[in-house]
Amino acid sequence: MNGPDGGENHDEKDAHGLEATAVRPERQRLAKQPLDAASVADANYAMTISSALTHAEGERLAARVAELERERKHLLAVIEILKEVSSSLHFIDILQSIARKLGEAFGLDRCSIFLAERGGKTVRLVASYEDPTIRNYVVDLERYPELKRAMQEGETVFIHDAPNDPSLKHVKSELINRRVKSITVVPITWRGVAIGAIFLRTFRDGPTFSDEDVRFVQVVASLTAQALRNAHRYERLARRQEETGDALKRMELERVALLSFFRRLMEAFGQREGAWAEGLLPRASAEELDRLVGVAMAVIQEEAKGR
Repeated sequence: MNGPDGGENHDEKDAHGLEATAVRPERQRLAKQPLDAASVADANYAMTISSALTHAEGERLAARVAELERERKHLLAVIEILKEVSSSLHFIDILQSIARKLGEAFGLDRCSIFLAERGGKTVRLVASYEDPTIRNYVVDLERYPELKRAMQEGETVFIHDAPNDPSLKHVKSELINRRVKSITVVPITWRGVAIGAIFLRTFRDGPTFSDEDVRFVQVVASLTAQALRNAHRYERLARRQEETGDALKRMELERVALLSFFRRLMEAFGQREGAWAEGLLPRASAEELDRLVGVAMAVIQEEAKGR
């Protein structure tokens, strides 16, 4: 098909060239043609929707990142609390450590831990984030209705706007002065009974206390209940061992006193003239007495090894 002079190839190129030349002016005409009002409105609407979707997607992404960051902080706090709990079996130290960790994690105005008292009318403040020196302070529940409700009902109490809450009107001025925003009370329960509570109070200009934060504190309250149970078992075991040690010591003193009495009695009896008179006994009797004494001492030594 290709001739020696390449003419056919030249025609093909010309054909393609003519086609390109024919199409190009049409494209240029369409590009230069002005859009009507409807087309412009449609274009603007499409751009607005695209921008809105991009903005909404960005907000969702930012919210998800913030949520993951909050979960990370919660997990780190739980790990630190577990480390603190496992390093001590004294419940006061455990509770003080938990109050400190929660206060630092949320930047709280107040974080306190209370334990129930017999009778149900008072509780005992045993740990405080804002004042670690408070360890054993009795609190009347009538002064803290939110704490009373959490202890009696065994349910979490969350007050979003504490200064304007009707149940706290008697301390409204104090809450305003302290710039208090919200109050959360999470009961510490064991076998369905509230044995204490974690009391948290946030600043008005501080971060919002979310539902995830409340659930996190509920997890901490559950860990606290288990830690208190373990500490109670340890202290009860230590007390029992101490009581057992005291009993053994008392028994040892009784044994020493009894033997000292017998020794003194025999010495006093032997000092009397002719008291022993062992020469009157037959030789066989004396040997039998020596044998019985040897057997008795061997039995006593074996019993001592068994104890």
